[in-house]
Amino acid sequence: MKSTIIFFSIVVTIFFNQSSRASQKNTYLLLPIPKNISYENCHTIKPLCSLKRVEIIDPNIISNEQGYRLNIRADEILISANNEAGVFYANQTLKQILKQVGRKESQCLTITDWPDYPVRGVMLDISRDKVPTMHTLYDFVEMLAGWKINHFELYTEHTFAYKNHKEVWKNASPMTAEQIRKLDKFCRERFIDLVPNQNSFGHMNRWLEHPDYQYLAEATDYVDTQWGKRRLNDLYPGDPNTIKFIAGLYDELLPNFSSRYFNVGCDEVMELGNGRSKELCSHKDRDEVYVEYLLKIYQEVKKHNSTMMFWADMIQQKPEIMSKLPNDAIALIWGYEAEHPFDKYCKTVALTGRNFYVCPGTSTWRSISGRTDNAIKNLLNAAENGRKFGATGYIITDWGDMGDWEPIIAGYPEFAYGAALSWSLNENRDINLPAVLNEFAFDDKACVTGSLVYDLGNAYKLTDTQSNPLIAKLLLYPDFNLDKESQSVLTINKLQATKVYVDNVLANLEKTNIKTQDAAIIRIEIKFMADMLKHGCDLAMARLDAKDKKTINIPQDVRDKLAFDMKKIMKDYKKVWLSRNRRGGLSDSLSRMENQLELYEQK
Repeated sequence: MKSTIIFFSIVVTIFFNQSSRASQKNTYLLLPIPKNISYENCHTIKPLCSLKRVEIIDPNIISNEQGYRLNIRADEILISANNEAGVFYANQTLKQILKQVGRKESQCLTITDWPDYPVRGVMLDISRDKVPTMHTLYDFVEMLAGWKINHFELYTEHTFAYKNHKEVWKNASPMTAEQIRKLDKFCRERFIDLVPNQNSFGHMNRWLEHPDYQYLAEATDYVDTQWGKRRLNDLYPGDPNTIKFIAGLYDELLPNFSSRYFNVGCDEVMELGNGRSKELCSHKDRDEVYVEYLLKIYQEVKKHNSTMMFWADMIQQKPEIMSKLPNDAIALIWGYEAEHPFDKYCKTVALTGRNFYVCPGTSTWRSISGRTDNAIKNLLNAAENGRKFGATGYIITDWGDMGDWEPIIAGYPEFAYGAALSWSLNENRDINLPAVLNEFAFDDKACVTGSLVYDLGNAYKLTDTQSNPLIAKLLLYPDFNLDKESQSVLTINKLQATKVYVDNVLANLEKTNIKTQDAAIIRIEIKFMADMLKHGCDLAMARLDAKDKKTINIPQDVRDKLAFDMKKIMKDYKKVWLSRNRRGGLSDSLSRMENQLELYEQK
């Protein structure tokens, strides 16, 4: 049978690595690079856009789920696919070719392709503190669809407009039920599953900080955890009111989604066993208490005919505990460093016989401009071990810890690379990411912007390779102690070298020729990241020269200059924020910069 596919306005294409097959003469540049592509010794007589197109769905022809075959012939274009999704993906590939040839003759070819991972996803944090506008979300989803992503989540703590909980979200500019339904429809038309996401155990401080909700808290007073003293972060699992509260959220949230999957979170539950549940955990193992709570959540999810997804960090090392969960609960194995032991955790979870996804990250959060090399290795590590041990999903996570200072473009290299790896690992491991971004994320005719973003993401390497770069730490935590270990990393020479590196990268900003609608804001975002990095270097050098290495002891004239620069950065940051995001959350995010500014201005 035939299937009609609508062509959308935003086209995204990706370059091959120059060392790949696509460097050969008369070949096209595609993302993801397909598994099989052959070029024929003929040319079409007419431009591609004028050729007759035939679309066939037949699993007997294309056996791989979501797979397709694209034949460009002299007189027609033939698409054969396993299902409607396969037709859509064939058309995404065709659009990439059309963008390159325009109205000129095109080369005849045959592409046969299918994904390595059935589920290829992106998770965007909208709770710390940035909630994108609908326009931003639509554009982002359109880009992801062009890269054959088929799963999208908005990580939520308090940023859905629950009817009876206005106190919690009133200053956050949350997603409304109507907006979710519209986004769900938009995603569905592009064969993307918009999956609901509501954290349900830990990371509930945006709820528990309000007195009316503290009856649900594990700890209202500070307790010792592996992260130090903590309070008002976790729900207390021993009270029936907790499940009643969570069930009420699910009842209101889930009907707005067409997806049959639901990410309940439940990661990093650090207060468990140290607050109200201390006595409960003295009678049974802490992990058992965790799983018993998760089983109660599972029952609430099943009431909505949904499949539960959960972060696996709390029990991924204990198969005997994980085995107590129903087999249809999907474990999400996350980790964000280059050498994260995905092999160990994937093997352990695989032995339980359950379905699991691997979830690497963009490494942008708490970094200012990203950590490109770390993220690339992390994404590849997850893709390789996920395939090795049988993961069925691959989700690229983009968090927003500490106010989400990093513009969304900082994660574009990682979104593109992860999309490519999850479709076809072996063919895409060596793609040229700066070229990818230049041509099809930023549509930069000068072929500059991709390298700017990619290279700014590697500025961290000149001073240190920590998971939270020290330059960013100094800005995010004004009271951060520059101890001897930190001083051995942040030397004057390394900081000066970082400033020179950033200036050299930024020198090419005026050469950009970006053709996307957001070209002006992209330039401001790049300049903001560069200015913030250099400001962090200036602050670090000033603190190294100050008595006790403290900001308050920096000479007043130097602090005045730092204050002047910070005010300019904050002005640009507001413009960057409001160009893509809702106003809610901006004051919280800016407050961290304001704390630093107060130290500069203190007399």
